[in-house]
Amino acid sequence: MTEALEIGISPLVIGDVVAVARDGRRVVLAAGVRERIAGGRVALEELAAHEPPTYGVNTGFGHLSSVRIPASEQAQLQLNLVRSHACGVGEPLPDDIVRGMLLLLANSLAKGHSGVRPVVVETVLALVNANVLPVVPSRGSVGASGDLAPLAHCAMTLIGEGTDLAASGIAPVVLQSKEGLALLNGTHLMAASGALAAADALRLVTAAVTAGAMSIEALLGSHNPFDARVHELRRQPGQIAVAARLRDLLAGSSIVESHANCARVQDPYSFRCIPQVLGAVADGLEHARATISRELDAVTDNPLVFVEDGRGRAISAGNFHGQPLSLVLDLAAIAVAELAGFSERRSYALLSPGPANLPAFLAAAPGLESGLMILQYTAASLVAELAVLAHPAGVHSVPTSAGMEDFNSMGATAALKLCQALDHAYHVVAIELVCAAQGLEHHRPLRSGIGVEAALARVRTIVAPITSDRSTSADLGALATALRNGLLDAIVP
Repeated sequence: MTEALEIGISPLVIGDVVAVARDGRRVVLAAGVRERIAGGRVALEELAAHEPPTYGVNTGFGHLSSVRIPASEQAQLQLNLVRSHACGVGEPLPDDIVRGMLLLLANSLAKGHSGVRPVVVETVLALVNANVLPVVPSRGSVGASGDLAPLAHCAMTLIGEGTDLAASGIAPVVLQSKEGLALLNGTHLMAASGALAAADALRLVTAAVTAGAMSIEALLGSHNPFDARVHELRRQPGQIAVAARLRDLLAGSSIVESHANCARVQDPYSFRCIPQVLGAVADGLEHARATISRELDAVTDNPLVFVEDGRGRAISAGNFHGQPLSLVLDLAAIAVAELAGFSERRSYALLSPGPANLPAFLAAAPGLESGLMILQYTAASLVAELAVLAHPAGVHSVPTSAGMEDFNSMGATAALKLCQALDHAYHVVAIELVCAAQGLEHHRPLRSGIGVEAALARVRTIVAPITSDRSTSADLGALATALRNGLLDAIVP
């Protein structure tokens, strides 16, 4: 059995989020963390007992922060906050995102700067470990002041409202001062979605490069553009890495030898420029991954509690603002759309008349049969929708709370559309792989590169050769899922 993940000391990484969110890894507080959380709570209680206003502890929220709340009503203030903010709409978030949100919420609170009691963090972890998941509507966050509405639905389960905790043996939390605000004021929807998307995007690039190598061979493309000397001159790390992977996939090809003296001088960009385009995609996604990785270990509550010289101090600031995530989530959606559009161009080429002598639309009996003609239509449809999903969510802020929150990140919207974009892109790459596999087998008995042949064999475990017209919808769905689960990860190092 996998050991439990300990949080609160070592920084979380994207692999930790995936392991907890998708693989069900248990989570516990590391040694000494409970005491640190308790120390932050003592400092907060000392501050709450004094007259100066502390935002969200003895004041209202947002535009209502000028309203003072007496000590006798501070617990009710927190309960009211959770209930009033649980107003999300739309289809529920997937379970893996909800589990990721709870993990990141617990990790942020475990730093001891949020002023909650240890029991709050322990109960969040109990929900994760028992797989008692809140139903969280997907829409409602503007990506600043935290993911308020989605996190409020998580908090509703924590306090025993909305989800029955009795069967799980988990006692509901009775909120005390500041604790409702601490549960809501975080970037955990954006960050959890982003971490899972970053893992999926890395695997998508691997699949797209492999599909590109298969298409090069199927269309009798040149290997010369992938010469290492060419790419070293450009100095772009993603480009260099993609070219190296292509060389590994194509090594040992007898197909390339069969057309060594052909009259074609250059291949289309979607074949010749795979390192330049997919390398740029990889670099953009790496930038997003790095930003998201830092956010996994961030404290994004407000106000934050610090203990200095034995005394507590609360600082009201804006770590909950999602702009760092919003920008890179939008960038990632653009990169994913570019990858898919690039893949569709190769599918189009494979299905069109050309110098590789492939049958029209890779049909067994062109005319009588349509072959793979409409697969390209489906890819074109997805690419068109991806262009819409690539429009940045963060370029138009909608102010909230009577103007107190006058510039919001819209990062949750960016995260949700990135998840949609990835799903579409996996299907577009699946379409290219089906077309490339069909084209490669037309050149038998010639063999492609060792890596390409290995990839072809794996694709054929999911999609059988298309010897006559049939529905391919189920094939494409199964292949897209297999790609997301790592079907082509280990083809070459």
